[in-house]
Amino acid sequence: MKQISLIGAGKRFNKDWIFQSLDIDFEEGHHYALIGNNGSGKSTLLQIIAGFTTLTKGTIEWANADNQSIYNQISIAAPYLELIEELTTLEQFEFHAKFKSLITGISIQDIIKLIGLSSATNKQIRYFSSGMKQRLKLGLAIFSDCPILLLDEPCSNLDKEGYTLYKQLIAQYAMHKLIIVGSNDPEEYAFCTKQINLMDYKQ
Repeated sequence: MKQISLIGAGKRFNKDWIFQSLDIDFEEGHHYALIGNNGSGKSTLLQIIAGFTTLTKGTIEWANADNQSIYNQISIAAPYLELIEELTTLEQFEFHAKFKSLITGISIQDIIKLIGLSSATNKQIRYFSSGMKQRLKLGLAIFSDCPILLLDEPCSNLDKEGYTLYKQLIAQYAMHKLIIVGSNDPEEYAFCTKQINLMDYKQ
């Protein structure tokens, strides 16, 4: 089943086209990697899919949703997304769950343990390292009960142990979802079966 379709999609900033004439169907349960040089539009395309920004030309269609309700179907982890620094890890998950349900059958405390932040359960996020913040972002995205998972440079600021954790979380809790990864690091999208090189859509 098609969950997201881009038809003749193009995005321009000022006079510069980031990409043009993009026709892609993202299908349920498949895993896609958006690749390409820095500035090729990986992050921009993920933001368009998430409904954060709009296309300059062309259309995007979401199954059973529009740009006002798509947030119910999508979870996203990205370097530019901010956490609420005054909250603790536990409070951030509890706050998040008020707007986006977490997967059933696993408690918030168990999720915090799985992402390796048990010792920081009651620690304010403002005191986190960049790697701890990334673990938290991944946890919030992966454990949200959404059929679509968007990952923009998902291993940013993670060490070797963090990379291993990321791969384990994807394998155990997200492979049934439609996943779209924007990355230049093959380790981050090794599980993806389809690659889309945005450099092919420069005109």
